[in-house]
Amino acid sequence: MRDRIVRRPAQLERLEDERLAPYAIRSAEATFRRGDDRQPSDDIRLAFQRDRDRILHSRAFRRLKHKTQVFVPHLADHRRTRLTHTLEVSQIGRTIARALGLNEDLVEAIGLGHDLGHTAFGHTGETILDEILRGACPEAPLPPDVAARAGAFKHSYQSLRVVDLLEEHSGHPGLDLSDQVREGILKHTRWRIRFPFPLPSTEGLSLDRPCHLEGQVVAMADEIAQQTHDLEDGVRVGSVQLERVEQLRIAQVIRSQLGTAYDPSAPARTRQSLLIRGMIRLFVTDVIEASELMLVRLAERFRFTTRAEYLPHARAISQTTIRFSRPTAELFSELKRFIYRFIINHPQVNRQDWRARKVITGLFRAFWLSPLNLPSDVLHRATSELGFVYLRDLPQRSVAAEVASRYHSSPGFARLVADHIAGMSDRFALEEYGSLEQPSPDQRFVGDLR
Repeated sequence: MRDRIVRRPAQLERLEDERLAPYAIRSAEATFRRGDDRQPSDDIRLAFQRDRDRILHSRAFRRLKHKTQVFVPHLADHRRTRLTHTLEVSQIGRTIARALGLNEDLVEAIGLGHDLGHTAFGHTGETILDEILRGACPEAPLPPDVAARAGAFKHSYQSLRVVDLLEEHSGHPGLDLSDQVREGILKHTRWRIRFPFPLPSTEGLSLDRPCHLEGQVVAMADEIAQQTHDLEDGVRVGSVQLERVEQLRIAQVIRSQLGTAYDPSAPARTRQSLLIRGMIRLFVTDVIEASELMLVRLAERFRFTTRAEYLPHARAISQTTIRFSRPTAELFSELKRFIYRFIINHPQVNRQDWRARKVITGLFRAFWLSPLNLPSDVLHRATSELGFVYLRDLPQRSVAAEVASRYHSSPGFARLVADHIAGMSDRFALEEYGSLEQPSPDQRFVGDLR
């Protein structure tokens, strides 16, 4: 009886193939840079399920709970963090994928992994690390010859660096994710073919082609989750009054759809909830309907009805196959401008950005000028990846000369410092900054506890 109930991978793949649309990626099509021969033969999960699980159990994923989305999370209980944003992206992505017949497991894995490389302090942290590595940050200057070779910083590329190199699985660097998940993680936001960023490998990323449809779904889900939930957080903390939000065209559309269910005299929290839920519903529904129209046109253009007929044309799709309709895109653009003006550019957020600049530049300066401030695991990376002498093995009198001659002439070491800082949560970064820049008798050392 057991053999007739338990669904083995081969059966699951057949059922998946029957369920998915012709343009959806099958788990059986997953490819890997290092090959998939290390997968246990008794693993009942399909490829993208394994990818999802490896991301979910990673240290980088756990750290997202203490990384800022827009508002500092540890000052209140209900503000979004980078972790809750990630979960919301995954949920919205799965909804869109299921309606369009796409691979939900693949969408979920990409959604859970898309922000693993995000810094502390939101996009401000990303901007500051980019300035430092490019040699454009006076508070933490790199030697010009190092900055010319160090590259840039962008969180989507760093997310790929995390899953390909910085995390570890079964004693190997990286999580050994499928190429399809890796590509979706990188392409959830704009990318360039020749971006000056040191990825372990670009194999399997198809940098010169549009992202597959599941990856495009995550990109749209990311936008929807980000804007609607930033708006909700902004209203909740008082950055913008609900009455201003109600004047937006998108709010007028939602109110019209709700009719008498939207009572202008109801408590603000009730009205806010109705508007946010209505916006998400409108945006998700519109993406599904507009994308369905695009996919129907695609099928008519290339005359496919089966997976085999679609595959020769898979990379001929537009990068905007998964999209809003034009009217909804205009409403969404108005909403983004409103959020930037009243929430992203609010004095409370600006003050957070100023503090973030002080913390990140202070940490980079402390680690760059005196590498012995770094945790031992980072110094071991300098030994294994760059061929440097392990600093803690040197006599104290020899450290300064070694740092000056090798560490301070190495763009690779600048990148190791950036990796370390990029992985920090807000809380850890603040603790490290306090211990290094604002010492006091009651502080504890936290560097090797991470």
